[in-house]
Amino acid sequence: MDLTGRVAVVTGASRGVGKGIAIELGAAGATVYVTGRSTEPGPLPGTVGETAAAVTEAGGTGIAVACDHRDDEQIAALFTRIAEEQSGLDILVNNVFSSPDLAQWVGRPFWELPVGAWDQVVGLGTRAHYVASVHAVPLMPAGGMIVNLSSPGAAEYQTNVVYGVGKAATDKMTADMAVELKARAVSVFSIWPGLVRTEFLLAAARTTDDGRRVLDFPDGRVFEVGLAESPRFIGRGVVALATDPARLDRTGGVETTAGLAERYGFTDVDGSTPPASAQVG
Repeated sequence: MDLTGRVAVVTGASRGVGKGIAIELGAAGATVYVTGRSTEPGPLPGTVGETAAAVTEAGGTGIAVACDHRDDEQIAALFTRIAEEQSGLDILVNNVFSSPDLAQWVGRPFWELPVGAWDQVVGLGTRAHYVASVHAVPLMPAGGMIVNLSSPGAAEYQTNVVYGVGKAATDKMTADMAVELKARAVSVFSIWPGLVRTEFLLAAARTTDDGRRVLDFPDGRVFEVGLAESPRFIGRGVVALATDPARLDRTGGVETTAGLAERYGFTDVDGSTPPASAQVG
């Protein structure tokens, strides 16, 4: 899985899923622009600079770019810089998502939520993915690829109404972008990860009496952290798609990380294959 000479952008890559994807792209040899607002350490570990350094350490070239994806001008400036510094852009991973109040909104009916909940979930999510794609496509040669991080919440009730709307819109956007991009031989995919061992998840987990680490949801569901995917597992799925010469045949679809692992034969960093769901209760 060699991406030497390829140029990628991963949005929202200070930590979590974005960081894992960026590192795996680097491990495959890519030059990776990593974006995010975190330039200094905060309550959770991770900055764009640290991720860029990890990309370089993995074997690629990491380039940190401070970017607030709520600001269209900052997004445009990111891609202007890439056009000036590179001969093109091969891969865009739209991962950025920040809804700081989402945890307290889980399971709450939409009429009890502030209207601004829509802007948190759909704005710095689906809309930000759309704006980045608008600027990325003119830089992409034939064979380019866009990945939009989504969720099974697109197809079933999870969390709340605005979360589901945002993810369903992302998947519909993926499908329709694929129609318009096929003539350019640029493929587009939505990826649904399972439960992921992000920094946020680990900070929110509790230890059971028998020593297991679990995450409790307000709706009563319980997930076992030990069964969750590492962020780099999602990255390995992105790399597998990016190196599949037949990927255009599948453009516009939804890919699960478990399904990608089965098709391409990769495992997580510890050699395991995480189950499709880590729910235990």
